[in-house]
Amino acid sequence: MSSDVAATSGRTERGWQRAADYILILATIVEAIVFASIAPGFGSFANAINIALSIAVTGVLAVGMTAVILTAGIDLSVGSVVALTGVAGAMAAAHWTSSIALPIVVALIVGAITGVVNGSLVAYLRVQPFIATLAMLTIARGAAFIVSGGRSIGNLPDSFGLIGRSVPFGIPAPVYVMAAVMLVGAFVLRRTVFGRRIYAIGGNPEASWLAGVDTQRVIFYVYLLNGILAGLGGLTLASRLGAGVPNSGLQYELDVIAAVVVGGTSLAGGRGTIVGTFWGTVFIGVLTNGLNLANVDPYVQKVALGVVILIAAIGDQLTGRAEAGPGTGHAPG
Repeated sequence: MSSDVAATSGRTERGWQRAADYILILATIVEAIVFASIAPGFGSFANAINIALSIAVTGVLAVGMTAVILTAGIDLSVGSVVALTGVAGAMAAAHWTSSIALPIVVALIVGAITGVVNGSLVAYLRVQPFIATLAMLTIARGAAFIVSGGRSIGNLPDSFGLIGRSVPFGIPAPVYVMAAVMLVGAFVLRRTVFGRRIYAIGGNPEASWLAGVDTQRVIFYVYLLNGILAGLGGLTLASRLGAGVPNSGLQYELDVIAAVVVGGTSLAGGRGTIVGTFWGTVFIGVLTNGLNLANVDPYVQKVALGVVILIAAIGDQLTGRAEAGPGTGHAPG
């Protein structure tokens, strides 16, 4: 009997997720049509490439953030980690090598260290994710300014621009990086035991623990992987800028969380997909680009983005109630 209820609940949840994905895709198409009619140059291929490039780093970060939010966590530090890892990678390129390999390794290691700290605080010391990652936000930003002396790290070898500035087959390299990360992320979440455990913990951590899942270890690894992806995003951004900039990545955490939430991932955990995150990232990228080309006041743009996030949050609440059934007001544990 319980297995039948679980199967029915799973089918219902997948049905809501597919419906949300289709609605978001349709909304993105309608949005693009509207901007193509009112914003000069919006519908060009060159602008489509520009949109893809503008969302590439956000897309990389959004994959890790999706996993974090699926566990009912949050990571406010990714923007600062982007700055710190970009600076670290640039310093490695400036002082030790003319190859891109070492800067990549350095950036990933620094990102992993921040992930280890966040994961240890949240999983093992039971610090609230909001507080733990808020602390890391300030620590990483301060560290970026300390190690760089408050200056951008420039005059880097041409090889450092390989990830951020090269354009293989007419498409910027960061877009390939985003695509690869999203494909791997989608596979891990949907096709591996680790991914299923992430969903299980977000849906019901107590039941997962009773079923034998090491919830602390899984949460630790989620934050670790999120830190590594922040390192990759930071290196990609620094490579695109041609320098390690200590004040880069400002408010990236807000953009990333917005993309994930608009993509249908529930802040309560346990529900969401990388496909939805991708379309959420695209939707916000199209919105920002279209409003810029339409010469909409930047302050109005912020209001528009806030409204979109609010609508997505309300939709998340309504979806959770619909899944729970009438009279409960809560999503199933």
